[in-house]
Amino acid sequence: MNPKISRRIFLRNSSIAAATFWIGSSAFGKGKSPNDKLNIGIIGTANRAGSNISGVKHQNIVALCDVDDNYLAAASARFPEAKKYNDFRKLLEQKDIDAVVISTTDHTHAVATAAGLKSGRHVYCEKPLTHTVEEARAISQLTARNKKLATQMGTQMHATENYRRVVELVQKDAIGPVTECHVWCHKSRTAPVPTEYPPVPAHLHWDLWIGPVKSRPYHPIFHPKEWRVFWQFGNATLGDMGCHYLDLVFWALKLRTPTSIEAEGPAPHPEAVPEWLIAHWDFPKRGKLPPVKLHWYDSGKRPALLDEMGIKGWLDGVMFVGEKGVLIADYTKHVLYPENKFEGFVAPAPFIPKSIGHYEEWIQACKTGSPTSCNFDYGAALTETVLLGLVAFRSGGKLEWDASKLRVKNNRDAEKFIQKQYRAGWTI
Repeated sequence: MNPKISRRIFLRNSSIAAATFWIGSSAFGKGKSPNDKLNIGIIGTANRAGSNISGVKHQNIVALCDVDDNYLAAASARFPEAKKYNDFRKLLEQKDIDAVVISTTDHTHAVATAAGLKSGRHVYCEKPLTHTVEEARAISQLTARNKKLATQMGTQMHATENYRRVVELVQKDAIGPVTECHVWCHKSRTAPVPTEYPPVPAHLHWDLWIGPVKSRPYHPIFHPKEWRVFWQFGNATLGDMGCHYLDLVFWALKLRTPTSIEAEGPAPHPEAVPEWLIAHWDFPKRGKLPPVKLHWYDSGKRPALLDEMGIKGWLDGVMFVGEKGVLIADYTKHVLYPENKFEGFVAPAPFIPKSIGHYEEWIQACKTGSPTSCNFDYGAALTETVLLGLVAFRSGGKLEWDASKLRVKNNRDAEKFIQKQYRAGWTI
């Protein structure tokens, strides 16, 4: 199928689905007090799900879903009254569920999220919100048409006091207009491409684990942990960590969509992600805010500006480069440079309200309709940008991006990396 025709059909169908979804009888609100507990279904019960479940466990956990029976059994021991499923589509048929928490592999985020929204449930989904750029746009459309559903992407650092203080410093011009940002993460993910395939373990429902993508034989390298190393299931270190770190840049500088993207790394492999990646995005003016160049480095790569300025430390970091100085932050701290220039600096009075908590924010939104800070409109735009860095790497060269038409203007070969084909029986 022609990629452009496929995309038009995909987005049109997503729009129709968004406009016609069924609001479940369990939708929280009518006849319920904000003091009542949500009935939550858990989709994905292990690894990242551990923290997510802890964040909502004070509500009613009424359903559990996992394709791995061992994981499901462990979760069931914690919540023995919850019904158990291997297929999230079956879980969504359970009438008393108000909301779902999705902590699955990247390649199943979009299908589970879309199904949850279309069934009328509030949805929390881990980052990145989707596996492809096209999916991110489709989820954004679904969300826009169903504003009564509370959504939150799992960028937990957004709720921290440190991130708030950094955003305030940038937006109050502590370092002047910012035109350049550098983000680096030391993490690296590599694994060999399997050549032999053992039998599927009895406890694993492999066909459900594969979900919407093309079927392939089981190998233990894919499940439970190293799936991120393979394009079919994951999105490399940038896809894994980019939403956390680029979130701070997006928030502070009010970014939305880039106009061009390029990336560098080892020669692209058709199946496995690169050992390291450097990516670059150009963002246009936003009102009175100047254009911004954003740079990503992973796997030990770092911006040269750190050495040029004699800045030590910072295993991971986000650097804002302004006319009057530099601001560097990580998850827990931030520092203005040159330090001698900012000696005695008085930070602006806080103006961003303290968060009630990343998970509490979503729970309250489910009950009262209050806003969430990492809703799927924001999360989809952030995810699109992150994933476009990978599209640029895989397709090669500098990409000119037309966000309104969801297409690369100067490289038709890049189209195949923006979308993916779904197996029969799976849809968004």
